[in-house]
Amino acid sequence: MTQDFGKLKDLHHATGTESLNLSFWPGYVPLQQRWRNNGLSADFLGDYVTTFFPLDDEDPSTRNRQAEIRGAVSYIANELLENAMKFHDTSVSEPINISLSLEQDCIVFQESNGASAESTERYRQFIEKLSESDPGELYLQQLEENALTDSSAGLGYLTMINDYAAELAWRFEPADNGSFRVISQVTIKL
Repeated sequence: MTQDFGKLKDLHHATGTESLNLSFWPGYVPLQQRWRNNGLSADFLGDYVTTFFPLDDEDPSTRNRQAEIRGAVSYIANELLENAMKFHDTSVSEPINISLSLEQDCIVFQESNGASAESTERYRQFIEKLSESDPGELYLQQLEENALTDSSAGLGYLTMINDYAAELAWRFEPADNGSFRVISQVTIKL
């Protein structure tokens, strides 16, 4: 049974809306070993978006705004890709997809990947904890926990909420072999 957490936005692929879609298929190098590619792909998305926020030499604040947007896009895309690659279940015959949609007042990121039932359950538990907690307090708890362990579970999502006022949503769709297709969506206001 499909389960949603939060409200997923419909991505608009129409005139007046810019969008970019990237897909990653497991191939010669396993997805989990493509960490460098995550950063390159995320930076590409950041550079892509900034072309829609041109510099104005007469107004120095445009350079700051462009750098701010580029940083946010690169950070969020990298976090989404790292999570997807870390938990991707290769038995699901789907690529990892990341889409970026530049809308009138926001940027919407949508990532999808296959995940095992076990990792999906841990993910759901984190999402439920996130929805029941204050993101600022949970962020501090995670920092303390990370200092004691080697885990950084959920810190990226908490940073998105606390630093970029991101709205998060997820969908879990049953797939073959008892695994799931997981859709993660992050929206930031412009």
